[in-house]
Amino acid sequence: MEGNRIIGFDARGHSGQADAGEDLVCAAVTSTVRLAECVINDVMGLCASVKVNEKAALISLRLPGSLGPTAEETCQNLLTGMMVYLSELHSEYPDNIEVMEAE
Repeated sequence: MEGNRIIGFDARGHSGQADAGEDLVCAAVTSTVRLAECVINDVMGLCASVKVNEKAALISLRLPGSLGPTAEETCQNLLTGMMVYLSELHSEYPDNIEVMEAE
């Protein structure tokens, strides 16, 4: 975060809720992260920086620095919604997912 602005996210690790390929928590997180990336880059065409390290089970996304007001509001709503959803997953699976905010 930069002040009140969400600038991106990092998702890393595996939930350990079930074996690979059968882990519903991991699938939910992956789908959420991929949806955000697709909306920001493919639908809105914003060219957010995305880094993927499959070996480390890491995906990182950073928004561009200067967005127009409509794009900024849309991205903030999307990323806030993502945080709410992941926080709710944490409530359901507290041993398998952790959600942290960083400055």
